[in-house]
Amino acid sequence: MIQFYNVSKVYDNGVKAVSDLTLTIKKGEFVFLVGPSGAGKSSLIKLIFREELPTRGQIMFNGRNVARMKSREIPHMRRKIGMVFQDFRLLPQKTAAENIAFALEITGASTRDIKRLVPEALEQVGLKGKDNLLPAQMSGGEQQRVCIARAIVNNPLMIIADEPTGNLDPITSKEIAQLFQEINRRGTTILMVTHDSGLVNNLKKRVIEVAGGVVVRDEESGVYSSEL
Repeated sequence: MIQFYNVSKVYDNGVKAVSDLTLTIKKGEFVFLVGPSGAGKSSLIKLIFREELPTRGQIMFNGRNVARMKSREIPHMRRKIGMVFQDFRLLPQKTAAENIAFALEITGASTRDIKRLVPEALEQVGLKGKDNLLPAQMSGGEQQRVCIARAIVNNPLMIIADEPTGNLDPITSKEIAQLFQEINRRGTTILMVTHDSGLVNNLKKRVIEVAGGVVVRDEESGVYSSEL
């Protein structure tokens, strides 16, 4: 699914965010990406999503070299990756259904498909019947479920979740984690960036730890900290 081959990323100010990094994430995996602030996690996400280009090395997504994609190919590639953020990033003036529909509208989906897919996505995340609620009328957990529905509505190959439980209480975080596990069981690859040690330790998935722009630990059924 994703391969990094000797990838480095040096910004114009001289900061080396990623240094000669090599790793592979296979189709259908559930992977936690952990590490301290400034370790290079955000840069890795931006490189996968083609928001940044590597200074050196190759990044492959689903068999394609991301860096060599033409501008017109990038939107098509991005439709195969669903993004979930800590701060939700919902449009406040749009309802839950409209926020999800917007993700389809920008891809040129037909009205018929939108009417079919949006209710299905809402039901998958446990929000059936709440399609007309505005973000301000929903709890943090419900807003995050809308974000997840928006991420899965295009049936992506992969979801990148950036601190998806960072603004949620422990009980809601557990529910959101279970939802990601259900999505993963249906075959979607999950890459989750998190500082939530309890979440990582409970799920026992693959853990990739980065520090200083390099992978310092990569283990199956891992825990948040190697010191535990």
